[in-house]
Amino acid sequence: MSRRLPDLVVRWMSPYRREERGNAVVEFSWLALLLLVPLVYVMLGVFDVQRTSYGATAATRAAGRAFIIVPAGLSEDDARARAFEAARLAMKDQGVELSPGQLRISCNPACLEPGSTVTVELDAEVPLPFIPDALGGERPAVHVSASHTEPYGDYREAKGNG
Repeated sequence: MSRRLPDLVVRWMSPYRREERGNAVVEFSWLALLLLVPLVYVMLGVFDVQRTSYGATAATRAAGRAFIIVPAGLSEDDARARAFEAARLAMKDQGVELSPGQLRISCNPACLEPGSTVTVELDAEVPLPFIPDALGGERPAVHVSASHTEPYGDYREAKGNG
């Protein structure tokens, strides 16, 4: 009796095993496609957002520093132009274009005065990859913002004293 039981199990399993041969490769391929395609899409979106976030942080810091180190005798408009150019270069390093409306510079209590502070804010939208405009409406995007405050310094030469 003990000999017959294993023979029955082997006979019962043999046809089943022959029918399933090769299916594991097909099932693995479909499972890999179903899981890897969304994973790659999410990773591309995360990398775009991270790149823009890093660029925005570097741009606000560079713009703040460029604004406060403007040479004596230059106007506030010159300082703003230098700050925008510094921010544009920092964003370009990350492969992101910066438009003038994305960068805001504010001073408290006044710009280029000893003891004041300069705050630079940047807002950017990162569109999700591979979504066509043909779907209508606005493309879905992730909002990225950065802010940096830089002191102008208490012991600086005031305008008109040189």
